Amino acid sequence: MSKSPKSIVIATRESALALWQARYVAALLQKRIPGLGVSLLGMTTEGDRRLEVSLARIGGKGLFVKELEQALYDGRADIAVHSMKDVPMELPPGFRIAAMIAREDPRDAFVSNRFPDLQSLPKGSVVGTSSLRRQSQIRARHPHLVVRPLRGNVQTRLRKLDEGEFAAIILAAAGLQRLSLQQRVTAFLEPEQSLPAVGQGALGIECREDRADLRELLAQLEDAQTRCCVEAERSLSRELAGSCNVPLGGYAQLIGDKMRLRGFVARPDGSKLIEDDLTLPFTDSVADTIGRDMARRLAERGAREILDSLELEG
Repeated sequence: MSKSPKSIVIATRESALALWQARYVAALLQKRIPGLGVSLLGMTTEGDRRLEVSLARIGGKGLFVKELEQALYDGRADIAVHSMKDVPMELPPGFRIAAMIAREDPRDAFVSNRFPDLQSLPKGSVVGTSSLRRQSQIRARHPHLVVRPLRGNVQTRLRKLDEGEFAAIILAAAGLQRLSLQQRVTAFLEPEQSLPAVGQGALGIECREDRADLRELLAQLEDAQTRCCVEAERSLSRELAGSCNVPLGGYAQLIGDKMRLRGFVARPDGSKLIEDDLTLPFTDSVADTIGRDMARRLAERGAREILDSLELEG
């Protein structure tokens, strides 16, 4: 058994939400090991710097992760805390997600100052969202609405709504709840309305593979149910080569002795949306199996053609 470290440096982005997440993990660690020294290494990632361009155009959500991993590699930090929806499907060699913490609400949230829900928006209303996943679902299910890109941190997006740029915006419910902004949620979008992003609402803690001391410590924060569900979603995305360039969603739940996985792939304009719903008995390998099976089913129904066409367009 490795000796526990006396102090830990957490690499984190400097947005309010990322800092909340890092401090939350710090508090969990210090509760487990009284006297543990924890400090934060705040960093501005490329994804934070290039707010004028959509993530899909500049390399995807992995841009929020790479600089933090470099800090781990260099030894400037010991661990990094990520929203699992931002973590690429394949980690660089020598790194691992050593723990996933119990998942927060995975749903999307509808936020508006004038309308009670998505269904009540009049024709031509402008809806803001940062993700192709949300954009494609809104366009497919509500073609009378206008969807425009909206990037920036949570507070910036809310300010743009309040200034009248949008009739409504769509955000992750978990982010609003973590920032004590749950009062801004006008309505929650159930998975049938907006299937969540792979890993949405879950926090992962990354460290170097060779840090056995950290892996043993972080294992105490692991939530097995969250790990199983997120790994099923990531298996689906990995099999379909899902990235920020692909409108893709996946949401897994453990229900009794079974796992249910819902998934979809769509064209960004919403002109074609393929979705499926699969339930399998729970086994030790169900996360990988159900993800692969769902990917195959979606591919057989036309998802592969969508993905191939998006690759050609890119």
